[in-house]
This record gives sequence, C-alpha cells and structure tokens, in this order.
Amino acid sequence: MWKYSIIGLSVLLACCRIGRALEPHEILVVANSDNAASVRLARYYCEKRGIPAGNVIPVSLGTALRDTIGRADYDRRLAGPIRRTFLTRKDLGGIKCLVTTYGIPFRVGPREPLPGHEAQLKQLRQVLEQEKQAAAELEQKGQTDSAAYRTHQVGAARLQADIDRIMGKETGASVDSELSLVLCHAYELYRWQPNALRSPAGPQPFQTLMVARLDGPSYGIAKGLIDKALAAEEKGLTGTAYIDSRGLFSKDLYGYCDQSLRDLALLIRLRTSLPVQEERTAALFQPGDCPRTALYCGWYSVGKYVDAFEFVDGAVGFHIASYEAAHLRDPNSTQWCPAMLKRGITATLGPVAEPYLHTFPEPKLFFGALFDGHCLVEAYYLTLPFNSWQLLLIGDPLYRPFKKPPAPPAEH
Repeated sequence: MWKYSIIGLSVLLACCRIGRALEPHEILVVANSDNAASVRLARYYCEKRGIPAGNVIPVSLGTALRDTIGRADYDRRLAGPIRRTFLTRKDLGGIKCLVTTYGIPFRVGPREPLPGHEAQLKQLRQVLEQEKQAAAELEQKGQTDSAAYRTHQVGAARLQADIDRIMGKETGASVDSELSLVLCHAYELYRWQPNALRSPAGPQPFQTLMVARLDGPSYGIAKGLIDKALAAEEKGLTGTAYIDSRGLFSKDLYGYCDQSLRDLALLIRLRTSLPVQEERTAALFQPGDCPRTALYCGWYSVGKYVDAFEFVDGAVGFHIASYEAAHLRDPNSTQWCPAMLKRGITATLGPVAEPYLHTFPEPKLFFGALFDGHCLVEAYYLTLPFNSWQLLLIGDPLYRPFKKPPAPPAEH
C-alpha cells in the first residue's frame, strides 16, 4: 500500500526545485548493467552532454529487453539500488534528474491486494450491491432525475473506488513516473500523486526528481534522440508548427483541452518565428500535409498514427490519447509514440496505460515553458499534473529547443 524512502534521505538531500537551469552534473543516468546497449547508450549520453562518468547507476535487470517489471522486482532491483546509491554517496546531494535508458523497463506492474482487508472487502461489496439495487429500482420507476437516484449512484461509485484501492486496481504506472518519487517519504500507491514540481516557488514536502527516458523502437533511435537534440541546439530549430484541434467548444474538460490547442497555435505565432498550420475539425492531418514538422500537438486517434509528418532534427510533439507509449519499443506499432520516434521526432511524451485526459500536461503550458527557455524535462515537470502514474517523457532532458530570453538589465 505504501512506498517508503530510506530513513535519512531527506537530511542528505535538498529538495529538488526547478529554479535555475538544469546542469549536466545534476543528472544521474540509470543503465541496465546486464544489457550492453543500455550501458553503451548511458556512456554515450554522458560523453556528449558532459555528465560525469561517475553519474551512471548500474542496475542488474537481465540481458533481455523487458517492457514491464513487477512491483517486487521494481522495489528490489531498480528502486532499491537507486536509493542505496543516494544514501551512500554524499556527492549526489545536488541531483535533480534521472535519465532511464534503452534496456530499463518502462512500465511497472500493479501491487498486490492489501492484506488483512478481507472482512472490509466483503462488507464493501455487500453495501455496493445494495446501492446498485436501490438505484436500479428507481431507474425502473423512471426516477433517474431524483436526488435519491443521484445519491445512490455517487455512493456506488465511492464504494467501487474503495474496493479498487484494496484490490490494487490502477496501481500500475510508468517506471519513470514512479521513479520521480523514488526518494520520497511514504505515499499511498493508488492512482496518482500530485506533482510537487508543478509549483516550484511553493513548499516542497517531498524530494521529487525529474525523470526522462532515452528509448524507442531500437537502440539507434534512442541514440539519435541525443544527436538530433544537439544538432538542433547548434543550428536552431526551424520548420513549421502543426496544431490539430477538433473544433470543440463545450464547457467540459474536452472543450478546455481543445481550446488549449487553439491557444497554443496563437502562442506559437506570438512567441516564435515558426509558421503555424492548424487543423480545426474532427479530421486529422493526412499523409503529405506536414512537411518539415518542428512542433506538433493534437488529438484524437487512439493507437492509429497518421503518417503525415516529416520531422526535422529537434522536433518536439505529442498526441493526446490513451496508451500511446504502451508499445514503445515495437517498430511495427501504430501507437503514436513509437511511430513518431521511428519517423524521426526528437522528443515526445505519452502514457503506458489509460491515463485520463486531466493527467496530460496542458499543451499551451508545456510548449510555453519551452518558449520561456526551459529545457525539455523542466518544461515537462513544470506542467505535469501527477507523478506515480502513466505518462513518461522521451528525449534528451537537457534539450533546449528555444534559447532562454535575455534577462532584463539590472537596475542601478
């Protein structure tokens, strides 16, 4: 039910805040010591970004590529070694970011049902059936607009949530999202935890780490994320921004998200020199529609990537839909994350399972943070609502596609 940090870590480590820019020496790279490609990629990244060679944490996870790691193995073979490394090395007090590499599983399984709750579970199920029966009787009488019917419906939903929590439903997560809290004190392992880094100026009760991943359908693609980020930083990001909203103007969450995409298009015009093309209907951009794609954001084609994009080096984009990183390493997957990586995107994000819409970074805020000069992982954690959940960030965390605006002159 609970995840624990090692006692004393809060004394050894200052709280991670997104204030000044992330530096290479503030990064730890996690490599699977049993997988040669994972170790090679970790060393390559350190060399290219000037990260100290000693900032690689080797973990033994077997030679085979595994997408999923069970909870027990996660605690024993991945989270445990990382915690022990922080505890034993006093020079890691300034670490802000972990980088997971090709060879590290990207999905962690659910926990087991909570022990010792059998009697409570039985009672909850009995009361749930009573609530459902009462609601069904009112429905048969045509009283679905009554306060009593709504009360029974709400009661049933709450009881089901209590049952799910005990049974361990919705306790799986992306490995990276769980690792962001690897140094935290106890927290309940059910659904998500608020991301403390979203408000860096406020109090930080937890030691939260930023986490990004160098991964994809092949080792070459994962390595290319580094090379393309460096090339774009050297030459500058050029191309076109493509924004795919759906023409929704409802006052619910779907309408809000759609408006954020339209706001993003306006923000790009105001804050960058990139030309913008929009698709504002239920249709999606089609093959050939998006040459020289520098930025992309849109929705909603679940697991059905549309090959419309010719990504330039340094391209950043994501598609808002469920499960789009569930098959991250499958070169034949039609999910958006592996398909975009295969076709050359430099940075993206997506969920490894059903995430729910409200858990995505809001488009205009995420890209706005990049326009402010933040690097990729900073922009992500400044706008990500939750940790210990389903999303992960793929790309070089230090990648800064837009130069930081000049500071105002000092007053004399």
